[in-house]
Amino acid sequence: MPDSPRFRDQKIVFANGAVGRDMPVATANPINFHQAIAAPTDMQRATIDAKLFLPPAADGKSPAVIVVPGSLGVAVSHLAHAETITNLGAAALVIDPFGARGVTSTVANQTQYSFAASAYDVLAALKALAALPEIDATRIGAQGHSRGGSAVLNAAMRKFADPIMGNGPRLKAAYAAYPWSGQQFLDPDTGATRVRAVIGDRDDWCSCQQVQGHMNAIRLRGGDVSFRLVPDACHSFDRETGIEHLPDAVVALGAPTVFLDDRGAMIDPTTGEASATATERDFMVYAMKAGFGGKGATIGSKAGQPALFREDMTRFWRGALSLT
Repeated sequence: MPDSPRFRDQKIVFANGAVGRDMPVATANPINFHQAIAAPTDMQRATIDAKLFLPPAADGKSPAVIVVPGSLGVAVSHLAHAETITNLGAAALVIDPFGARGVTSTVANQTQYSFAASAYDVLAALKALAALPEIDATRIGAQGHSRGGSAVLNAAMRKFADPIMGNGPRLKAAYAAYPWSGQQFLDPDTGATRVRAVIGDRDDWCSCQQVQGHMNAIRLRGGDVSFRLVPDACHSFDRETGIEHLPDAVVALGAPTVFLDDRGAMIDPTTGEASATATERDFMVYAMKAGFGGKGATIGSKAGQPALFREDMTRFWRGALSLT
């Protein structure tokens, strides 16, 4: 909520005793993926809020998971997932992309900062975590929800991560919960990063068909990928809240996918031409004018769905990070 304390100013303690430690993350605000890849010196720099939770009775270096929220910002559900992750024996870094950017929600306007910036946040958090003596830099994953799901998928792409990270660490795994896959790298090479996406078949904010195709493209590229379609589940079905309608949510479920070339330039689906200066706003305006856009989306869960999500998430991280 707008009148809530900024994330960095909140004191958060999990039931297992893990205390949130403030950990500002130095990141950037690229206008698009091309700028982040090909013109990084042109990016506006930024620092976002984050809190690190170490697992109880940590002994030696801990694996870690970066938790990335969606369009409503850090919610109770994200902190609950972070607590579950610490119970598994891994550290959890919950990032808040909004506070430092002066954003309260992107539900009605996703162009307040770019999806490239969201993905850059993940890599910046990865770099910061890997530098900590208590973290195992070879076992860091990222879990994102909705817009955050898109962020972790793009952060796993070699065409994006390699120019930014250089010889630095790579994500061990990426867990994308109901991500937006309306923007994809033409070459979806994820290297050795294990990838999983989950989405409900009643999601009216993000296209389950688009996500399904995205995951299959990664599989065909040789990636370690899995996909789960959850029946009768809406967007944010991991939340312990009932179904509700967000009338201000801007959606464009049927809009064409915008692909990115090897240097992050957006390829216009109507011409096939790549542009280094095009931004997401350009294609969101196109989608609206072409009749693909609309308003209103449904979020929340039905009985048993949060537990289903938690079980799926737990199984993934146990396997991907070799947790006992």
